[in-house]
Amino acid sequence: MQNIAILGATGSIGQSTLDVISLHPDKYNVVALTAHSNVEKLITQAIQFQPDYLVMSDLNNYSVIKQAVQSANLSCEILVGEAGLCQVASAPNVDSVMAAIVGGAGLMPTLSAVKAGKKVMLANKESLVMCGDIFIQEVNKTGAQLLPIDSEHNAIFQCLPNQFEYGNLAASGISKILLTGSGGPFLTRSLDSFDEITPDQACAHPNWDMGRKISVDSATMMNKGLEFIEAKWLFGLNSEDIQIVLHPQSIIHSMVQYADGSVLAQMGNPDMKTPIAHCLAYPNRIHSGVKPLDFSQLADFSFQVPDLLRYPNLKIAINACEAGQYATTTLNAANEIAVEAFLSNRIAFSQIAHVNDEMLQAVESQNLHDIEGVLALDKQVRAQAKKFIGMLV
Repeated sequence: MQNIAILGATGSIGQSTLDVISLHPDKYNVVALTAHSNVEKLITQAIQFQPDYLVMSDLNNYSVIKQAVQSANLSCEILVGEAGLCQVASAPNVDSVMAAIVGGAGLMPTLSAVKAGKKVMLANKESLVMCGDIFIQEVNKTGAQLLPIDSEHNAIFQCLPNQFEYGNLAASGISKILLTGSGGPFLTRSLDSFDEITPDQACAHPNWDMGRKISVDSATMMNKGLEFIEAKWLFGLNSEDIQIVLHPQSIIHSMVQYADGSVLAQMGNPDMKTPIAHCLAYPNRIHSGVKPLDFSQLADFSFQVPDLLRYPNLKIAINACEAGQYATTTLNAANEIAVEAFLSNRIAFSQIAHVNDEMLQAVESQNLHDIEGVLALDKQVRAQAKKFIGMLV
């Protein structure tokens, strides 16, 4: 029986994780569930899974969650804020942590799980984007097991050789990592109409069911840029080791190209329950509830090079990756503020890239040696981005 804490239980990854767990009640025990503000959904989950802890990261919801727990006759302990998230992520009775909080808010709880030596199923890519070097150093120091949940990185992980040598593709017989992306909902939309894109249109992904922030990132292809950065740290890669390929059907989730000319691809229906099940059971396999591919129904596999005029955020992210940690920390903070402004109809879709580029130009190159420096820069950039957006409105 594996004891699990789910950080971000009410989001799409958290709900999918609970769906998989519900298929295997003899294998997994939910110890902790966390949410930001969705009390109703969290209580519904708690009634079904009976965790020891419930955490609300929004401090303003403490009285609401307390009353709801009493009304539902639940016996779980209630914790709040970042401190509560970090407490359950590192709790002695937790074996595995699903790190599924969206954005920079997930960094400290995920890092707490790593420092406690847990099995960490990483869906919070921002942890590596914000402080990849520090994060990987902690993984190596504590012996935490880091397993990638993002479908692309999970696909790469599945296609790597058993004796993969971190940071040395040549020694593993690998020539390149092929990171696939769908291109989002605006793959063929006229560029001169991008200023007219609405939040609902940007969130209508053609293949994946995701939260609104990640959906917008997919539409701008910032999500692929963040995944580019994440891949660097997960597998010890250089920028030239990674090639981004557009694959609109989202059936091939990513590929590994070997020196002998072979290419191994991981395929499956676009459903996050597949990589979740893979990481929950690793190195074994369990049923995920996802229908297998029916190859007789696959009419087309197409691939193309991403158009950087259509996806300026992708180029911005790759440049940030090459510039170093300060730049990727800056980019993540700026993008979160810019996407939030777009979703609240304060800036146009095309202005997201403008905000991100402006912040990268404004922040001076610097060395980030510790988490305090990362958090200070993150706070500084968010304030600058909000001020800049105020000037645009």
